[in-house]
Amino acid sequence: MQAEAEAYLDRLSGQRAEGEQLDLVQDHHEDGVIGITGLSEFSRRDRRAIVGTWFGRRWWGTGANRESKALVCHLGFEVLGLDRIGSYANVEHVRSQRALEGVGFRREGVLRGWHRHGDRLLDVLIVGMLRDDWQRGPLRDVPVTVTGEPPPAFVVR
Repeated sequence: MQAEAEAYLDRLSGQRAEGEQLDLVQDHHEDGVIGITGLSEFSRRDRRAIVGTWFGRRWWGTGANRESKALVCHLGFEVLGLDRIGSYANVEHVRSQRALEGVGFRREGVLRGWHRHGDRLLDVLIVGMLRDDWQRGPLRDVPVTVTGEPPPAFVVR
């Protein structure tokens, strides 16, 4: 498990430079790092990306997911110029599905045999949020401040 984490960290800077993966560490003001969230599977032409998030179990149900999705959606729609942000959830992981729907993502369908986890081939639920959904939805009202400039490889405007 540690080797997988180290390999993931080692490839991030190259993926960021190429405009492939834009991950952000979720840092709690008292407890330090509690998770990671970010955008991947960018399509500059279609102005879309996929959001993925992981939090330690202690942070499930605390509101950290809502804040991370508010940050990523603000970054994606306002700063980068995306028109769509999607996400995947294992069809067996109802908690993840509810978390995504609870912040305004809409169920769109099931992708059969989409994700390999070890030797298992898994079906995933695809959910999505369009720019208009975000502008009218609950995440728009979560206060977000972004400073600095995003890496140019991710800006689609």
